[in-house]
Amino acid sequence: MALTLYNTLSREKEAFTPLKAGKVGMYTCGPTVYNYAHIGNLRSYVFADVLRRVLTYNGLEVTQVMNITDVGHLTSDADEGEDKMEKGAAREGKTVWEIATFYTEAFNSDIHKLNIMEPSTWCKATDHIQEQIDQVKALEAKGVTYTTEDGVYFDTSKLDDYGTLARLKIDDLQEGARVDIGEKKNKTDFALWKFSPKDEKRAMEWDSPWGTGFPGWHIECSAMSSKYLGEQFDIHTGGIDHIPVHHCNEIAQAETAFGKKPWVKYWLHGEFLVMDKEKMAKSGENFLTLAVLEEKGYHPLDYRYLCLTAHYRQQLSFSWESMDTAKHSRERLMNIVSDLRDEEEGSKGDTKKYEQEFLDAVDDDLNVPQALAVLWNALRDKELGKKEKLALTEKFDSVLGLGLLEQEKLDIPQDVIDLAEKREQARKAKDFALSDKLRDEIKAKGYQVDDQKDGYKIKKL
Repeated sequence: MALTLYNTLSREKEAFTPLKAGKVGMYTCGPTVYNYAHIGNLRSYVFADVLRRVLTYNGLEVTQVMNITDVGHLTSDADEGEDKMEKGAAREGKTVWEIATFYTEAFNSDIHKLNIMEPSTWCKATDHIQEQIDQVKALEAKGVTYTTEDGVYFDTSKLDDYGTLARLKIDDLQEGARVDIGEKKNKTDFALWKFSPKDEKRAMEWDSPWGTGFPGWHIECSAMSSKYLGEQFDIHTGGIDHIPVHHCNEIAQAETAFGKKPWVKYWLHGEFLVMDKEKMAKSGENFLTLAVLEEKGYHPLDYRYLCLTAHYRQQLSFSWESMDTAKHSRERLMNIVSDLRDEEEGSKGDTKKYEQEFLDAVDDDLNVPQALAVLWNALRDKELGKKEKLALTEKFDSVLGLGLLEQEKLDIPQDVIDLAEKREQARKAKDFALSDKLRDEIKAKGYQVDDQKDGYKIKKL
């Protein structure tokens, strides 16, 4: 079967055909770097990483672009409230530039720990102010903008198809919504350029044809993605919360400015991570970071494994019990792969069945839970030799990204190692009562000892 992806634009699975044969342009909405990314945010980047890996697995050359939003993202999608960067700086008593640098580095650290591939191109909003001004000027020339006291706005009433991505019913939306200063013509209108407050100087502001200020959040993504991927490209990813506002606004800007439809051929969106049936958010009490998971004894890749157990278009329920299960499963995989590497064994079976099943799974709109099950089935197959199993693991892990062949064996606590050594000495002395007693003590600590011809092997239960 060919690769199919669920396109939010059509609400259907579609066969994937890139605009240019063999090449894929992919844009991923990146973080607003005013705080740590929580694990719900990080789930979106695991999904985008798997998508990129699946495209590569299918022999396609992928160029992935990801933005860093370090200005212009207000605390309200209605273009009201503080700039999140300014708010972060006030919260921590730092400059906005220090906040941006610190949380950008923190985000990079998180994605590295999760084995998420770095994008081909990083692009910061503050490095692309001119590109954003140029796109606003292009929109102004098309007659779809107007100016209020607080900024330059896009007039969504000029478009017959505004909001198609989200299936918005414009007639049902209230018009004339107030903004901080001035008045929007339509509720769905959005800021392209915001003016700096007259009574204060912002830390981040630039001159423009309309006055000193800063870009709107939405113009950043359409300007930067198109700079690096062209006026039309293949895939745009993000969380489902981006659909009704941010991504609808990106489409309106780009398709009006460039005069090309569709601007993006395939829109893919990841579902929420939920905790106690509520989505995770930076403003909530359920705000969990990767660092919190590490403090509780989990490896970051335990969380990646958890993400792989649910389809990207399904909500994933987070609990400490589910993290325990993911941790146990990943460590079990690590132990199995470690065993495969200890001894070489000749060919025993045919791997083509599993290769096809894995490809069918990932090509069916990234059905990674099914693909993960294929890996487990292959590793349990007694008809396959160790060489075949190791080769399949390496191939499949190029998509799963669990680092199964890259990581060292799991760290074993020293007290467990000491007990295992004492048990080995007791076994050699044929003191089987002591040997059994020490085996039970090791098991109570969550490990088991397997006797082998040349000694023993410690595994985690």
